Amino acid sequence: MYGDDATIRRILTELGDTWAVVGLSANERRAAYGVSRELQRFGKRIVPVHPKAETVHGERGYASLADIPFDVDVVDVFVNSELAGPVADEAVAKGARAVWFQLGVVDPAAYERTRAAGLEMVMDRCPAIEIPRLG
Repeated sequence: MYGDDATIRRILTELGDTWAVVGLSANERRAAYGVSRELQRFGKRIVPVHPKAETVHGERGYASLADIPFDVDVVDVFVNSELAGPVADEAVAKGARAVWFQLGVVDPAAYERTRAAGLEMVMDRCPAIEIPRLG
């Protein structure tokens, strides 16, 4: 419901290759760590966004989206649903072209706000699953 194949394909192939990954830290046990590695394998530049601002997969981290000194195309969100809405709002303010809420992250009100602002958005999906599924 919150991400048809056409929208997913557009985000993955047409909207740009710089992905801010919110919640990405150097913790190898977290899903964000493995998914961001897959995004890199698919040719995406990942930008870690985490309060610790750690360097991950060779990319410098930032404490917030607002701290990133360049444009980002997609904001990939690995925080719980209660915190995800404000991240979507920050993505709109940052000028991102799309927001991607990971598996289990759902906020219908944030979806409506983000779409109303003109951004593409999917929720409760994982790009590491969708990339091979869509070929």
